[in-house]
Amino acid sequence: MLAGPVRGLFHSPYRIIKPYLSEGMTVMDVGCGMGFFTVPMAKMVGRTGRVIAVDIQRQMLAGMVRYAGRETVADRIEPHLCGADSLRVERWNGTVDFVLAFMMLHEVSDQERMIREMHSALKPGGRLLFAEPVIHVGKKTYDGELSGMKAAGLRVATVPKIPICRAALLEKPCCMDEGVIECPV
Repeated sequence: MLAGPVRGLFHSPYRIIKPYLSEGMTVMDVGCGMGFFTVPMAKMVGRTGRVIAVDIQRQMLAGMVRYAGRETVADRIEPHLCGADSLRVERWNGTVDFVLAFMMLHEVSDQERMIREMHSALKPGGRLLFAEPVIHVGKKTYDGELSGMKAAGLRVATVPKIPICRAALLEKPCCMDEGVIECPV
């Protein structure tokens, strides 16, 4: 179900994330599972791009690697096993253009830490697409998660429409000098 064709009817990776990705980007899929978004992301960033696929379950990463191999994009993906207490992604701090956190934050016990780690991984001007399922995550809980992202220093750029989800595209400002939140030209 999590990687099957029926899910693609509701959550087409190309429709949902293609507008935010381009050739050569470094992107991170947090809670990648079997690679439903990871493999299409690897195609979208092209041969010069990189996808960091983060999951807590070794079996999910192994399944994602098999899927990526069948789709001939495994060389663009770096599987990363995180811990229950941390994403352990410090080596990528400040290097990631785009982070996807799709229908997974509600499952994390230390959301504040995870949000800080995703924020740290992003380079200035980087973006994070955050979505939660309306069925499992009520508006109050979602608003609390979104407030945590704002408290970490991210700002809402837009609110994309994603079926059966509440979602926000957030950006890491380039400059915080005296309230300036846009990148200098």
